Amino acid sequence: MSHTVGPSVWLMIAAIVVMATAGDVLLASAMRQIGDFDDIRAHAGLGGAVAAVLKNVRFLFGVLCMAVSFFSLLFALSWADVSLVAPASAALTFITNAFAAKWILKENVDRRRWFAAVCVGAGVFFLAR
Repeated sequence: MSHTVGPSVWLMIAAIVVMATAGDVLLASAMRQIGDFDDIRAHAGLGGAVAAVLKNVRFLFGVLCMAVSFFSLLFALSWADVSLVAPASAALTFITNAFAAKWILKENVDRRRWFAAVCVGAGVFFLAR
């Protein structure tokens, strides 16, 4: 399927990246807010732990974002080769997750991870050419 990579493909890749990153951030934030799953399960049982997760609005929005990312992936794959869409979306998501982890979740992102993000970005650049 060798299609021309037009703006619509890159728009879908951007949608995949943005929604996957938003989903990752929301899910991580939700799980931090909920607390230790094992502790909840020990106190309230498996049903109570599942209920605690499913009642969390951040978790639900995170799942919704991940679903939108998945369907964006399906659209992108119907328009372009998997050899472009999969690596580009995964690599760019890796980069945006590093930024989101640092500035939204306030995680410590060390130099090694930043260097990896730069290398991944370079890979996407060469892949797109």
